[in-house]
Amino acid sequence: MTPDQLSEQVLDRFAGTPDPRLRALLAALISHLHAFAVQTALTSQEWLAAVEFLTATGHKCDAQRQEFILLSDVLGLSSLVDLVNAEEGGTEPTVLGPFYLPGAPERRMGEQIGRPEDGQPALARGRVTDTSGRPLAAARLDIWQASANGLYDIQDPGQPPFNLRGVFVTGPDGCFEFRTVRPASYPIPTDGPVGDLLRAARCDHWRAAHIHAIVSAPGHAAVTTHIFDAENQYLDTDAVFGVRDSLIRPFRPAGPADPADVKFVVEMDFALVTARAPA
Repeated sequence: MTPDQLSEQVLDRFAGTPDPRLRALLAALISHLHAFAVQTALTSQEWLAAVEFLTATGHKCDAQRQEFILLSDVLGLSSLVDLVNAEEGGTEPTVLGPFYLPGAPERRMGEQIGRPEDGQPALARGRVTDTSGRPLAAARLDIWQASANGLYDIQDPGQPPFNLRGVFVTGPDGCFEFRTVRPASYPIPTDGPVGDLLRAARCDHWRAAHIHAIVSAPGHAAVTTHIFDAENQYLDTDAVFGVRDSLIRPFRPAGPADPADVKFVVEMDFALVTARAPA
């Protein structure tokens, strides 16, 4: 039996999968996996090492940490899936990351989501619109970010639950604002299999400073995205390939017209595409 003959046998075995989308995904996956093994002349020892690596990745996952998402991120797969599924005309998406936590409290517009020790006080504001620039009422912004120590609340027992997290809902003008801190760069976790991989490949493990946002509105497709600090040193080497030029914004010093309790102001508008009708 030749490698090609074996691949055909496997493809034939799954050709009767009833669900057409699953059938197409399995066919492409099998074809690419088999082609990879042939192209690289994959050895039994290398195959076993890969199995052990994936097993260790699974063991590193728990309720607070998703090592498989981290692996997907550093291989660029998460970012690629975002680009493949991006809605034309709307705000560009980028990676969800492994530290999203559902259930953040809904907060008053302008409310502070962090603590003084989390970093330099900043005000984020802007509008949520459709792709024609019309403001979207009742748009939800699910916001989260790391503290100045480079840790999210679910990583750091010194932070209270849902620190630097909050949901804000726009009024008829589509405007939003919230008080937070200027984001800091931080290293992605390297104490697991993903860290071993990065060290072996000598790849950077720092994320460009950012604020996460999932923005949604009735009748529109949600977008998972970031606000990146324009002065950050890791914009060109972000460990998870998440930076998009359109998401980079200056954190300008606060001026006389800005609230007295903030040092920096960042402005970012989000545009949402009308949701597609169900097929």
